[in-house]
Amino acid sequence: MRKNISSRSPYEDVVGYSRAVRVGGSVWVAGTTATVDGEVVGVGDPYEQARVAFGIALNAVRTAGLDTPDVVRTRMFVTDIAHFEEVGRAHRELFDVVRPVSTMVQVTAFAHPDHLVEVEVDAHRAPQGWRGRLGA
Repeated sequence: MRKNISSRSPYEDVVGYSRAVRVGGSVWVAGTTATVDGEVVGVGDPYEQARVAFGIALNAVRTAGLDTPDVVRTRMFVTDIAHFEEVGRAHRELFDVVRPVSTMVQVTAFAHPDHLVEVEVDAHRAPQGWRGRLGA
């Protein structure tokens, strides 16, 4: 069964996508920026943009019925790889215990010139009875 999750971002209707999609025990969150009510948050601050973007993405994961411990992969896109430590600090604060696989790459630009960071999150909840555990 498929469930589409919207964050009511105006970009969703313009481009034709969902903030997140859940199929079974997996959730994929679309590229997410630090945009709240149409305004870019943390202009000029890559740490704040990463923190806010991950917060929006995790809200979509929660809306889909999963949570931070279910995150298995993150992707961070930055306009300047020199912001690696600042963006990485925001990631570590949220995912240090979970330790998902992660990628950070530099890109040329985003749709809005004030965006410095865009993130994606994938989450998966194993079926009940699965014997794995965090840290195993």
